[in-house]
This record gives sequence, structure tokens and C-alpha cells, in this order.
Amino acid sequence: MKTEYKLLTYADDEGIPHGGLLIGSRIFDAATTLNRVHQTKFESLSVLDVLREWDTFIPLLDMVATTVEGEPEVSAHGMDVANTKLLAPIQFPDAIFGAGANFSDHVEEMRRAFNLPEEPSPRENGGSPWFFIKSPTPRVIVGPGAQVKLPAYAKSVDYEVELAAVIGRSARNVSASEALGYVAGYTIANDLSARDGLWRTNFSERSPFRFDWVSHKCFDGSCPIGPWITPAKFVGDPQELEMKLWLNEEIRQDGSTSSMIFSVAEQVAFLSSRTTLQPGDIILTGTPAGVGSARGEFLKAGDSVRIWVEKIGEMRHSLV
Repeated sequence: MKTEYKLLTYADDEGIPHGGLLIGSRIFDAATTLNRVHQTKFESLSVLDVLREWDTFIPLLDMVATTVEGEPEVSAHGMDVANTKLLAPIQFPDAIFGAGANFSDHVEEMRRAFNLPEEPSPRENGGSPWFFIKSPTPRVIVGPGAQVKLPAYAKSVDYEVELAAVIGRSARNVSASEALGYVAGYTIANDLSARDGLWRTNFSERSPFRFDWVSHKCFDGSCPIGPWITPAKFVGDPQELEMKLWLNEEIRQDGSTSSMIFSVAEQVAFLSSRTTLQPGDIILTGTPAGVGSARGEFLKAGDSVRIWVEKIGEMRHSLV
């Protein structure tokens, strides 16, 4: 049985980001440890560097994890994860795609909250996954422990715990049956959303100028992500994962990826039919019931959020 490991990005004492591996409770610098185990000559490695050559790195990382577990002279070079600053695992992804309204329980809670008429599931009426794009910048993407400043223009900022799929192989027009083979691993995201930023005032409901997805989804700090990437082979079926979110240590979301309308595989396949997915691209796969807008409660300065997904881990951040 292979030793499990996670991919992460940590900051050194000078704040410089480095790709790393979490093995047990210790972090190992990716480049240094690969050089030590395999006599390679990497000067540095980012997580994105690894993902861009994922097929090459998989056996190398497997051997590193096994060596760390069995050889004290290698394991001695690890850093305690509790005393190491973690950053977002991917610093500069090319793209972040977000699946909208993709959990049946979330769709139903929003329908009831806003007194909307019942309508068939997109799957039942022959529809396809529905996506928006989140800005993939270091201003939008933040890591574990981040303090997210609430945008001045919004009073209704909401939380959304999400399983995030990370692409590890270039994918174009792949089928759902083969799509998971293009996923390197999974991490956790909070798709922070300014609910009152979506609809612009002074436009009719039928106006094409009514919607403002940038204000809704792309404010600074709106994508806390981390704490690391768990390789897909250690996760198993992505449709059988529990997921939870706590607000100020009170449980708010308690769901499962089994409630997805369109599976991770179907989402990857659909996106690949529209654009070429590249290593490091991130897909936010939707959120379960329990969001604040369903009860008319929104995030405020001083709030703390904790999110957890089974087989991946947990991440905390706060609002200021």
C-alpha cells in the first residue's frame, strides 16, 4: 500500500512560496526532497510545475513518500505542519471554473427561500452543467488562515463550501467515462459570493445587462482555497465525500457530494467540450444546502469560517 501524501505550497521565513509535500504531519520541500531521494537537480518546484508534468512526477512522488516513511535520515528534514505557513496550493492557475446550482438540496433550499416555482432538474430536461468563471489572480485566491476583507459595495456576502477538482492532464473533448483520469487531485474551496452584487439595479428582469458576475464572484479574497491537494488516487470516488462548513463554530452546511446534479466527471467532460482544460485549472464543483442567503443571514466582519471535506482535510479563514 502506497504512503499517502498531499501537494501544498508553503512560505519560507522570507515569505517566498515553495512547493511541498505533506507526509504524515510533516512538510517536505518538493525540490530538495526529490533531489535527495532521486539525485535530481531541481532548483525549485511549484505545485503548478509538478501538475504540468503530472505523469512524470507521480512515480517520483510515490517513491519520495515511501522513502520518507522508511528512512530517518530523510524524514529528519521535514517541517512541522503546525508551525509552517501554508499558502493557496496553486498560486497562479490559468483558470477557475465554478459550477452554479449543482447540488439538488441547495437548489431546493433557494427555491423555497425565494418562493420560486418548481422546475425540472437540468438533468431531467436534457440540460448540461452551468458554469461561471472566477478570476484566477493572487488577489482573488487566498490560502489557509487568510483574513478576507468584505467588499465595501456588498452587504450580503455568503459562504459556499466546495470540492475543487484540480486538472493534471490537458483535456479536450474527453468523455465522462474517461474524465476523472484527467483530474490530478482535489482540494477545498469557499466560493465566497456577494449575493447583492449579482443583480444590477435599474434593469428589468429580462435585460441582458442585469447580471454582474464580477461583483458577485470576483472580489478580492473571494476564493479561499486549500489547505493542500490530495491526489485523486487517495480520494477514490469523488461522489462519496462528506462536506461541512462551520460559521463561528456553528455547523451551517452538512452535505455530501452525492447530492451533485452533475458529477465531477460530467463537469470535466462538459468543460473540455467547450475549452481545453490545462494542468492546474481548478473546477469548483458546487455547494450543498445550508448557505446563509437561504435564511437571510450573511457574513460580517469578525466572523470565522471552517470548512472540511472528507479525505482532504479542513481549512479556516476569517472576515474583516
